[in-house]
Amino acid sequence: MYNAETTLEEALTSLCQQTLEQFEIIAVDDGSADDSGAILDAWAQREPRLRCVHVPHGGLVVALNRGLEQCAAPLIARMDADDICHPQRFEKQVDMFDADESLSVVACRVESFPRADVREGFRLYEQWQNRLLDHDDICREIFIESPLAHPSAMFRADEVRELGGYHECQWPEDYDLWLRYYVAGKRFGKHPETLLSWREHPQRLTRTDGRYSIENFLRAKAHYLVQGPLAACDSLFVWGAGRTGRRLSKHLSRGGRTPLAFIDVDAGKIGSTVRQIPVFAAADLQGLWNEHERPFILAAVASRGARELIRQELRRQGLKEGEGFLCVA
Repeated sequence: MYNAETTLEEALTSLCQQTLEQFEIIAVDDGSADDSGAILDAWAQREPRLRCVHVPHGGLVVALNRGLEQCAAPLIARMDADDICHPQRFEKQVDMFDADESLSVVACRVESFPRADVREGFRLYEQWQNRLLDHDDICREIFIESPLAHPSAMFRADEVRELGGYHECQWPEDYDLWLRYYVAGKRFGKHPETLLSWREHPQRLTRTDGRYSIENFLRAKAHYLVQGPLAACDSLFVWGAGRTGRRLSKHLSRGGRTPLAFIDVDAGKIGSTVRQIPVFAAADLQGLWNEHERPFILAAVASRGARELIRQELRRQGLKEGEGFLCVA
């Protein structure tokens, strides 16, 4: 936490009311300039499960990794100091781990609050994220946006440490972590109940931190596409020669995977080149595809409606999502 005095008590109260009683709270105060540290210390006097860690202000990634170092339990649940856990959150997430040993990360559905402050774009993101419940759904959409709410996640301590904890990078640290889990072949799950209230406010990092820019998200996606699903392909095509496709192809090229061609439905682009890459019509894809042994296509469009139409067409052509193609936004 950093300067969380106005919300910290509510967050701690929600943790102490969990129906699962055997847990420890590792609270990392990242050099707060307000009364957060004093509030923590006062709580620790009456709550034996709370352990306070006070560190000089070093930023979120440093604080998160310091917290990981202090955790002794085999499962770690993330929590932000401005959010609220529902009473059965820990119990129900632990039950999912107990029922399926293959799971590495278990999140849950979330609800943003106060609702009057939640913008339309964030409501749509919340609805999209809450629809992604099982491993296949989450992996299918992971290159569109971050499919898990970070403060709703619980994960195995040994695995997150094996993956190197949180990394300082040009893009958000939580999305980076989920993409590393994905590339490593780990399994995701999400509890179908809403077990976390996710506070919306103008100061949240998604609004103020440049790492959350569209460009930096595309950098992250390109980086892990190259490491993961594109590692074994011998030819790459990008469906969408518009802004998203062009920007993505730039970062893919920097990672050593320049697309062979763009596919598009815009007659004004077909037959031209974009970033020195030729643009073909959708009708040409099958012929291009058959010229290669291990081709892959990325559907890189921002519009949800256009994305679904492309998905339908690629499936009609016999391609399987996750193996022959993926959607990126």
